[in-house]
Amino acid sequence: MPQFPNILLHAVPAFILLIIVEVVYAYHIQKELYHVKDTATSIVLGLGNLFTGILTKAIILLFFSWLYTYRIFTIPYTAWWAWVLLFFADDFSYYWFHRMAHTVRWFWASHVVHHSSEHYNLAAALRQTWTGNLTGSFIFWSWMPLVGFHPVMILLMQSISLLYQFWIHTQTVQKLSKWVEYIFNTPSHHRVHHGSNILYLDKNHAGTLIIWDRMFGTFQEEVFTSTFGLTKNVNTFNPIRIAFFEWIKIVGDLRKSHRLQHILGYLFGLPGWSHDGNSQTTSELRKRQTSAEKKL
Repeated sequence: MPQFPNILLHAVPAFILLIIVEVVYAYHIQKELYHVKDTATSIVLGLGNLFTGILTKAIILLFFSWLYTYRIFTIPYTAWWAWVLLFFADDFSYYWFHRMAHTVRWFWASHVVHHSSEHYNLAAALRQTWTGNLTGSFIFWSWMPLVGFHPVMILLMQSISLLYQFWIHTQTVQKLSKWVEYIFNTPSHHRVHHGSNILYLDKNHAGTLIIWDRMFGTFQEEVFTSTFGLTKNVNTFNPIRIAFFEWIKIVGDLRKSHRLQHILGYLFGLPGWSHDGNSQTTSELRKRQTSAEKKL
């Protein structure tokens, strides 16, 4: 089995240094960029993610290793072209995981943690789920060991993708060259993704390459400054409450459900779906906005 270092763990000092640089910039140029309690919450959630990741990734590695025994091909990890294929395979898998994390409530319950900050900065990149691996996010990469990618290669490429995504959580970088904006996920594209504005909801799910959003119809250009956070914000800096608040809401919805259709809807339906109209999905919010605009 190939051995690779835990690059996310090694990257922590660099993350901290870059956050400090951005904080200094914000103090002199854009004071509202950081909020002390919000930043502390993001850091605690990030540390929790690192800890849970150490425990859960061992299980995922075992699962992927079991799948690998049934592989169709064997892709050599020593070949350069294997890493090129791996990059595209991982990024493609991430796109569909991320898209489903916005359209299936079961996955949204973990992913919503990352969107819970009303501030958009490098510290917010650290605001990560504690439950994602436990609740099955890894299934979107499960096809990869079956076609011959070694499990350790897959986990390493996932870490590289997360490293890339750290720097795009910033307001200090505006739009880059047109060719870069066309191919890669950039701060501009990702600010859209974190926006709670109706136009921006459920757009730009890319990891590294924005081409997937362009190909599959989920791309949205940044045309105005985003309002960051959720359509209904959590209004707390308690990291434990943030880590589990959507799961608690699901339990509450299930308690009032008396039909199998409603139970499945609250578990696997669109985020915001409700059987009684007490909450709205993204498409319902857009229809309501369109109707309101027509009345003006």
